[in-house]
Amino acid sequence: MNAAPVRTAVIIEDDPDVGSLLDEVFRSAGFETVIAVSGLDGVDAVAQHRPVITTLDINLPGIDGFEVARRIRRVSPTYILMISALGEETDVVMGLGAGADEYLVKPFRPRELRARIEALLRRPRQSPESPVGAPAASEPARDPAANVLPAAQDATSWRSHRDIRLDPSTHTVLLAQQEVDLTPTEFDLLATLLESKRRVRSKADLALVLRGEEFGSEGYVSEPDKRAVEAHMTNLRRKIGDSTAAPRYIETVRGVGYRLTEYAQSQQPA
Repeated sequence: MNAAPVRTAVIIEDDPDVGSLLDEVFRSAGFETVIAVSGLDGVDAVAQHRPVITTLDINLPGIDGFEVARRIRRVSPTYILMISALGEETDVVMGLGAGADEYLVKPFRPRELRARIEALLRRPRQSPESPVGAPAASEPARDPAANVLPAAQDATSWRSHRDIRLDPSTHTVLLAQQEVDLTPTEFDLLATLLESKRRVRSKADLALVLRGEEFGSEGYVSEPDKRAVEAHMTNLRRKIGDSTAAPRYIETVRGVGYRLTEYAQSQQPA
């Protein structure tokens, strides 16, 4: 019987005590670990070792964690779990906007970290062996000049609202026929809302989706989980040019959650 493939985690952390704790948690979860103590070393470690998960501090020697996340996103689809003592909403938004999948505030409990790791692993992601931007096997060639998909592609898998189109099979999002670069988390949020149409999805619902759980499951959703959804939604809206004051695509139902804006079915794009 073949042994399970070895999973690697890269830990980018300059505090030796925190690094040791992270190392212990990952090893207990069956990972091999690589520790880097500076931002540049961390980017190199990710490129070399192709980890499944990367943890990332913000205050690092050299370049900060926000820039590290942006550079990692250019070379790897690794899950990025940002771990920092900076817990203000602006910090969370910046971290998720730079490409992090999750944001955990120090100090944290090892059990909470383990739960975040397991939640990330339940989410679909392209193989860490594949470079970011590599087309899926079923993805048709693009026209580099126009950066759009050929019109002849089978449209049965596309989900649409106004001039946004999303294809789950190729993780492609088009806005007015131009491809939009979303993080995997932002893609999952948009896909869920497009599938739900006018049905309101609460922040707890969306947090469960991001953890790979079903709507209405018994999973506990904390306030930080809900704030993370808010931050991801802020970044998603910015990338698709949406406005909370006059929403074109996603509207907030105050005190409840989010849903698509009203749009006549007969006017939906083909």
